[in-house]
Order: sequence, then C-alpha cells, then structure tokens
Amino acid sequence: MRASILVLGPLLARFGEAHVAMPGGCNIGSRKIDLHLRGLERMGATFHQEHGVLHARAERLHGAVVSLDYPSVGATENVMMAGVAARGTTVIENAAREPELADLAAFLTAMGARIDGVGTPTIEIEGVDRFRPVEHRVIPDRIEAGTFAIAACATSGEVVLAGARADHLDLVLSKLAEVGAEVLITEAGIAVSMDRRPRAVDLVTLPYPGFPTDLQPQMMALLAVAEGTSIVTENVFESRFMFVDELNRMGADIRTEGHHAVIRGVERLSAAPVRALDIRAGAAMVIAALAADGVSVVEDMYHVDRGYEDLEGKLAALGASVRRERALEPTRTGA
Repeated sequence: MRASILVLGPLLARFGEAHVAMPGGCNIGSRKIDLHLRGLERMGATFHQEHGVLHARAERLHGAVVSLDYPSVGATENVMMAGVAARGTTVIENAAREPELADLAAFLTAMGARIDGVGTPTIEIEGVDRFRPVEHRVIPDRIEAGTFAIAACATSGEVVLAGARADHLDLVLSKLAEVGAEVLITEAGIAVSMDRRPRAVDLVTLPYPGFPTDLQPQMMALLAVAEGTSIVTENVFESRFMFVDELNRMGADIRTEGHHAVIRGVERLSAAPVRALDIRAGAAMVIAALAADGVSVVEDMYHVDRGYEDLEGKLAALGASVRRERALEPTRTGA
C-alpha cells in the first residue's frame, strides 16, 4: 500500500529505527519517496534499501529546515510526525495544505504537540518529549463525498452527503454548479441534484485548494456525457489518463494530448466490459456504467476497494442497480 511509508517518521522518532517495505499503490505516475527521505535525512536519519525493504536509523532526530520541491501531502505528514518528537524546531517550507494534513495536525496538537502555520506553505513544529492519549474523530472523506456527488450528476439523480464538509470541496462544488447541478449546503451536509444534461466545463487539477486530482477521473466520466467540449488539464500525475481507453470503449469521445484531455460530450454511453485500472479510475468506470445504456461489468474492483468502503452497497441504497458478482483476484500477467 502507498501509505506504508507514513509509518517511517513516527517509528524513527519513537524507536530510532524502522524497517519498512517499499510502498506500492496505484500506477498513475512517478510518486517517488525521495521527498520523504530527504526531509528525514535533514533531521538526522540514514537509510539503505535491501531486498525491497527500506532500513532507517537515527540516534535522535533533530529539528531542521525542510524545503520540499513539491507540496507533497505524504512528505509533509511524515516530517510533521517526526518533527513533533524531534529535538528542537522543524520548519517545513512549501508544505502541503490539504484538509487531511490539518486534521492530522489537530490530532497531534491535542496530544501535546506544538505546531503552527498549518494551512499555509510554512509549518513550524517545536519538538516535545511527552504526549497524552486523546480521542479524535477523523474528518469526512472529501474524495468519497465528491465521488457520490459526481455520480448523482452523471445519472440525473440526487444525493444528500450527510456530514460532508463543503469547505473542503469548494472548487468541486463550484464545478458541479457550473455543469448545471443544484448544490444546497446546510448544517447537516451537502445536497446535490441534477435534472438535465450536464454542460461542458474546463478544469485544471492542482494541489489543494485546487481541483483534486483524485476526482479528475470521476469528472471525466461526467463530462463524457456533457453537452459541448471540455478540456481537462492534469498537473499532478502524468499517467492519470490511462483509463481514457476504457471510457472510450463505452462510447466516450476523448482524446489525450500530453497533460490535456479533450472531451467531446456524447448523448449516451453504451454498456461494455471495462477494467478498473486504479482506485479513482475504477470509481469513474462505475459512474460511467451507471450512466450508460445496458449492463456493464467493471473488472479488477480490488483497486476500488482500497479507496472506498462498500461502494456498491452505498450506490444500491441510493437506488442504483449494482451488485458484486464475486470477489475477484488481481489480474496477473507474465509467468
């Protein structure tokens, strides 16, 4: 799993050593862990890799100025978790600003950590020696909420996202309103409905607070049936468009040119056997299948299961005709 690397900083801070299997995750582009390692090296850690395992040591982590080449969420989290227990002050420059990072900081602060600047490009962390146990409620999953909102729009339906945080989905909700959805924000959550064919819109993915790359495939499925031509620019992962051939198999008219995808909306998609190539692409194929005429089969759903809990059950509760045929094993190639 991609998130396995996130135990590196906490283990080093607490035990002075860590042995972590090299992470996997979705094959959507170059997501090297060099930002994590360089940040922790600045704090006194040393690393070597052997037989697919990353070995790390640190006598005692110390504060440092860590300048990230890119505002990586994972690298910011790793350095933050290491910094709260390091000796001295750690400063993260060009830090990520995602809500999940702010939630982590709130959790650590409740435990006794000293963290300033969360939500800005510069985070300052003062190491402490002791932490206290706390109870913490994790924020709602904004990507899951966005996925269901987009699914409602693609099927001319409606959904109430109970507990969802509109302030975490500002740009997404704005884009859905732009395609023609009715968006109602209340204290209880977000209501999204659509009673017409969506309008074409352009969108550009960027780190938060920009449009999230993790909702780009789902939006592409929606825009595939929009009236007009849309242009999607992907600035985060260079291989995020790998699923386009699967959408085109269902009758979509999408052409990719480098980091851009030109989507000429069609009136209807047609059922077809398709594959989930990664978590978000799989969610996009499910949305496309819901919007298509006929019965579609989405294979390799194990990808989707890594990012969504009981997706088909929640969709069925909303009125979708969807079921899990059987537990599918990962497709294997080669000897």
